[in-house]
Parts: sequence; C-alpha cells; structure tokens
Amino acid sequence: MTKSPKNALKEPRTFEEIRRSRNRVLALSLAGFVILVFFISIAKMG
Repeated sequence: MTKSPKNALKEPRTFEEIRRSRNRVLALSLAGFVILVFFISIAKMG
C-alpha cells in the first residue's frame, strides 16, 4: 500500500498546532455569541 500524495506532502500536526486551532475556533465562537447577545439586547431595548 502506498500513501496518497496529499498525506506524503503534509506533515503531521503537533499538539500545539491542534490546540492553537481549537482555541481560535473557541474564541471566534465566543465572540460571535457575545455579539449576538449584544444585538438582541439592543433590539429589545429599542
């Protein structure tokens, strides 16, 4: 069995890269939720 060219060129990701990616997704999700709550509260006041 041979590896596909995509896997041959791509190095395995380190734990730190995976953690950084997960933290970035979590931060963006949290920021989106905060913005959503902010706009909902502004809409209810108006």
